[in-house]
Amino acid sequence: MSAADVNTGRLFGVGVGPGDPELVTVKAARVIATADVVAYPVARHGRSVARRIAAPELRGAQIGLAMTYPVTTERSEHPGGYEAALREFYDDAAAQLAAHLDAGRDVAVLCEGDPFFYGSYMYIHDRLATRYPTEVIAGVTSFSAASAATGTPLARRDDVLTVLPGTLPPDLLAARLRGTDAAVVLKLGRGFVGVRDAAERAGVADRGVYVERASSPEERSAPLREVEGEVPYMSLVLVPAANRLAERNGHPGRVSVVGIGPAGPNWLTPDAQAELAAADELIGYETYLARVPKRRGQRRHPSDNRVEAQRARHALELAAAGARVAVVSSGDPGIFAMASAVLEVLDQGDRRLADVEVRVVPGLSAMQAAAARVGAPLGHDFCVISLSDQLKPWHVVERRLDAAGGADLVLALYNPASRTRREQLAQAIAVIARHRDGTTPVVVARAVGGDDESVLVTTLDQLDLDTIDMRTLLIVGSSTTRVIAAGDGRPTRVYTPRRYPG
Repeated sequence: MSAADVNTGRLFGVGVGPGDPELVTVKAARVIATADVVAYPVARHGRSVARRIAAPELRGAQIGLAMTYPVTTERSEHPGGYEAALREFYDDAAAQLAAHLDAGRDVAVLCEGDPFFYGSYMYIHDRLATRYPTEVIAGVTSFSAASAATGTPLARRDDVLTVLPGTLPPDLLAARLRGTDAAVVLKLGRGFVGVRDAAERAGVADRGVYVERASSPEERSAPLREVEGEVPYMSLVLVPAANRLAERNGHPGRVSVVGIGPAGPNWLTPDAQAELAAADELIGYETYLARVPKRRGQRRHPSDNRVEAQRARHALELAAAGARVAVVSSGDPGIFAMASAVLEVLDQGDRRLADVEVRVVPGLSAMQAAAARVGAPLGHDFCVISLSDQLKPWHVVERRLDAAGGADLVLALYNPASRTRREQLAQAIAVIARHRDGTTPVVVARAVGGDDESVLVTTLDQLDLDTIDMRTLLIVGSSTTRVIAAGDGRPTRVYTPRRYPG
């Protein structure tokens, strides 16, 4: 309880739950019954759900204060718009409540659900809690009642539950739904179609449960895909965590080749997070696998970096047996990484693997991360080449470097050098130098995103080849690439203009 002038009345924010009067807590019932003033929100049609829920606890001698909203979800004719209309309403309501509190009366402000969970009371609280002794009484939330009423367990063990407003743009809502184990989407109304579409795009609509007016006499529920037409604002969608054993009953598993970006969890997309969380089996190079947070119930299969084909086959065989498998790949899995390795094995015609679904989940590539550190060196046409000759002849690498250099493309060079493969880098730079001035900007980016990250902007003729290893990515500019010199503590900036000279 916050303290203020003890000679004033006390302010109570009272959660009355989602609709059923029997879900009002014992403490809330006591506060409602003993308050001098009971304030409650009222829609413009004159009905108050909160007052109806609390009616069994009200006494005839109490002062009732109806707080009639000027708008709910419709447009406002207020000159300042919807937000200004509500701000004015809460200012006026707070002033009326303050008059009673100053007179020494205890005031209970009723709020459906919980006062601090998307509750209307919190706006009164913001205005009055620092001025008067205040206590907030927690209430049962609508989604708790909906989950109980429909027999829908939402989350188990380490599952992550996310609560989302249905007013979010569908694209953002779909991304959030993909990035969590279980979800509740509140405040549907006119945005219901967008919510349903977002659930479809996120791949969770099949387990979505629609519930309106949970625990009230008008409660209704149905599978999400069976709901059509308009729905009330006081409705929600439950998306329980997947029961993976039930989902896989009699069905083959799936391989998701997941790009985890160049470094730690901050580089993961919501889609990648969702796939990693949903997997039963994680497969990958041990260094990359170590970047994925451990989760109970998952099995990990770390291996050396030189056994891509074996990793790919292992993943597909596990999936063919019914497992949901995530193959962990650094950066983007489709750029010199595991997506091609998995598809190559699938393309060999093994009938046991024919029905396995393979999904590629993109990730932030090393070249994108390196480019962003210095600005926009890839701002115009560019070419990406791996300098490794492990899987292709060196003469092919040289021919491609020569062609790209002659075309005046910016070059992103992967796998530039290893402990045992040093001479190829010097040969590559010599090929590029046939087409580039010695002052051409070169970005040397090592371990971007890691604790030992280093990014250097140099030139082609000043490039120190001895500092480059397999954790390094090089970006060699074109003839139009420009450098904005560092100064006053600002980093050096590199960019390639979008226009090319005529």
